[in-house]
Amino acid sequence: MGTGFNLNRINPNQTQIFFEDGRYETLTDVELEAFLSEASLSDREELNAQDPMN
Repeated sequence: MGTGFNLNRINPNQTQIFFEDGRYETLTDVELEAFLSEASLSDREELNAQDPMN
């Protein structure tokens, strides 16, 4: 399974991502969009690998 995370908007163009393992990153909106896109693809790949019907 992937690492969980929480988002915290700190100003109009920056969001902090807090990971369950204690790490955190501050991203701009463009970086956040790319991160969420990658996280979504990663989640789908994990689900497909676990689903024998897929």
